[in-house]
This record gives sequence, C-alpha cells and structure tokens, in this order.
Amino acid sequence: MSGAILALREALAVSPENVPLRVHLARSLLEGGRPEEALIEARAAVARDADRIDAREVLGAIAGVLGDDTALVDAWHPIRTHLDAEAVRSLALAAARAGRLVEAREAYGVLHATDSGLHDLELDRAIRGPSPAPAAQRPPDTAPAPAVAPAAPTVAPRAPPRPPDATAEPVGARASRPTITFADVGGLEGLKERLRMDIVYPLQRPDLFRAYGKRVGGGVLLYGPPGCGKTHLARAAAGECGAKFYVVEIQAVLDMWLGESEKRLHAIFEEARANAPAIVFFDEIEAIGGARHQLKHGPGRRLVNQLLAELDGAGASNEAVLVIGATNAPWDVDPALRRPGRFDRVVFVPPPDASARENVLRLALRERPVETLDLASIARRCLRFSGADLNHLVEVACERALGEALRTGKMRPISQSDLLASLDKVKPTTAEWLESARRYVNYANQAGLYDDVAAYFKSLEA
Repeated sequence: MSGAILALREALAVSPENVPLRVHLARSLLEGGRPEEALIEARAAVARDADRIDAREVLGAIAGVLGDDTALVDAWHPIRTHLDAEAVRSLALAAARAGRLVEAREAYGVLHATDSGLHDLELDRAIRGPSPAPAAQRPPDTAPAPAVAPAAPTVAPRAPPRPPDATAEPVGARASRPTITFADVGGLEGLKERLRMDIVYPLQRPDLFRAYGKRVGGGVLLYGPPGCGKTHLARAAAGECGAKFYVVEIQAVLDMWLGESEKRLHAIFEEARANAPAIVFFDEIEAIGGARHQLKHGPGRRLVNQLLAELDGAGASNEAVLVIGATNAPWDVDPALRRPGRFDRVVFVPPPDASARENVLRLALRERPVETLDLASIARRCLRFSGADLNHLVEVACERALGEALRTGKMRPISQSDLLASLDKVKPTTAEWLESARRYVNYANQAGLYDDVAAYFKSLEA
C-alpha cells in the first residue's frame, strides 16, 4: 500500500464522515489501478452525501473502468447537467446499452440543450433501435462495450426528428424530502425568521393563515451573490416544514422538440399539486423566467408565458404549493414574475455577517480533526466572503494539513496557522456581483426593489 493511500486511510479512521477525504481516497485508488477498492470508497461517499457531485463523478468513472453500465447510469444520471459533453455522451451510450432508454434520451437531451444542432448518429441508432441484451445474457466470448465510445459526434444542419417509439419524458425535476433544517444553516437569524413567515409557517399552519385571509402558496424570489446559500436555505425551509421538495434546473426542462419544454414545466407543477404540501425550487430562475424583451426567439418567450400561467394556477389550484426561485441576477427576471400572486415576496440573501461567518466555518470544520481554533478572529477577516468562499477557505486549510500528513506519514489536526495561511490564497468572490448591484441601487431602484441591498451597503460603511 502506497504511503499516500495509507495516510488517507488513517485520516479516514479519525474522521470517517469526511466525504471529501473519502472521495480523494477513491480517486487515488482508481488512479493507482485498484478500481475494486476505489468502488467501495466511492459508494460509501455517495451513501453519506448523495448530492455531492464529485463523489458521483468518481463513482461513475470507476463503473466505466469496470464496464458496469448500470452502475455508471445510477451514478451519473442524477448529475447529468453537471458533466462535460464527453461524459454525458458516455452516460447516454451506457444507458442505451443497459436498456434504460428514458435515461439515454434524457442524457441526449442535455447534449442538445447546449448544442441544438448536434446529431450523433451512433447515439440516435442506439436510442431508436432495439436495446441490447443485458450483460448477464451476453455470450461468454462477447466483451462488454467500452464505457466511453471513441466515435466523435457528427454535426447535421437540423436536429433529428423525435423517434417514433419515444415515450413522453418524465417530470424534469428531482423530488426529495430534505432532512436539513435551519439549524444546519450558519447564522442569518433575521433572514431565517423571514423565511419561516414566508415559507414554513404557511405550510405548517395553513388553517391559521386561511383564518386571516392569507393564501397558502405563492412564490418567493431569493436573490443575492452566488455562493451565499440560496439553495441551501430553500432545502432547509422544506426540511423545517416536511414538504416535498422538487428541484428544477434549466437543462431538465429544455427540450429540442417544439412544445416539449412547456409540457415538462406543466408536468412538474402537476406533480407538485398532486403531492401538496410541496415546494418547487427553480435554480437560476432567470434562465427560464428571463425578461421577455431580451428573448429573441419564440420558444423562450413561450416558456416564460407557460411559467406565468403555472404560477397563476391557470386551470388548477396551487393551494399548498410554494414556488421558490433563486437568482444571481434579479434584474434579468421578467417583471411580470414579480407581480402579486407570483414571486411577490422578494428576499435578499446577502453575504454572511461576522456571526454567520463564524458559524459557517464551525459547520465546515465539525467533521474534521482540528485543534483549538479562534474562529471569531478568522471570521472578522473574511468580510464580503460568501458561504462558498468560507467553505473553500476550510478546504484549502485542510489540504495544507493533509499535505503535511502525506509528506510525514503522521496525522495532525487543522490549526489556526492553516486557516491564516489560507486567507492569503482565498479571496471573496462576491466583489463583481456587489459592484453590479451597487449600480442598480444607485440608478434603477425607483420601485424600492433593491432597498435591502442598499441597507447592506450602509452596514458595510458603518
């Protein structure tokens, strides 16, 4: 066993719930030509955090090396919108070989979402033709097809027609019941209480809200710099009230065939209505609900119109269905989406304050070996850091300690000096967003939409 892998195993023995460390071990084992051992660690990482993208990436890569198409599809299909084009193509081919044509079509759809003119002849034949026999039924002398096909896609001037045997796509959203709550969100107490009033309490006490003439449902728009926890807050809100949580991404809705995107969007809302109380979460809502005057093509405008109709509950009741949109660019969201009954509650999610930064650091370090740390002093030096920046700061500090452990072969905890050294390498990523927001506060805030941002800037000057 190599020294690096031995050190990683020793570190995991001290901190068995450390998913990033387990992913690193799985990747090291794979690169060292030990895919069977890597598979055990990757599966353990995904079991601990099924939403972690890098864990699923390495699990799918291991499955590809082992020639296990089913395992590759299971690992990569949930993160298909986060994979590069080559990996998505491998996913589509593996799904087709495994006879899982729905997943194959969905992966093919992701490729078309980024390049509508792409026509991959091999994939088209695999999806339209009869599915191959399962691996267990192949003749003994027939080697399984490689996980990554060498053939390059061919470009055609027009998208292919829908295969005649294609079935309707399933709802383009991932449903879950989050287990995290606001207790897992560092700081931001005032913001969390506002979200309780806007999101949690209406779904927990619908009778009380109806008694006061308040409808249970509607929309909430969360906006702010990237990496400040909008998605995490939405999941925590769903966990607080036990609602079913539907995560919708633009690639899950867009489709290459005319009218299919609108059908998918409608299907998502129908699914949520049938399972109320429910929360439908749109990440990067401006990608679907962008200002119509900026959309040059009919399909984009039709999709915005469909979203408006769904928010209005045209032909169906949205009772106990809450829609949350998250955006880094509220100025690009169609103004019609912010009218009463739609996203009429607009909430600014700022970079965390000093107390929240300390809590974020503490949460990021809780599963790692650490010595006694003065996190308050570190937090004070992290002005304008987003939650993601703070987590990255901890990762850099962890790598510093881990690097020393790999060199010496001895474990040591993360120290104050590791965090201080990381401050020289990690800088806040919110600066560009804040500069753009300042211009909107100064020149486009006649309606008061950005008053919370203006208050945030004043707090920085105090």
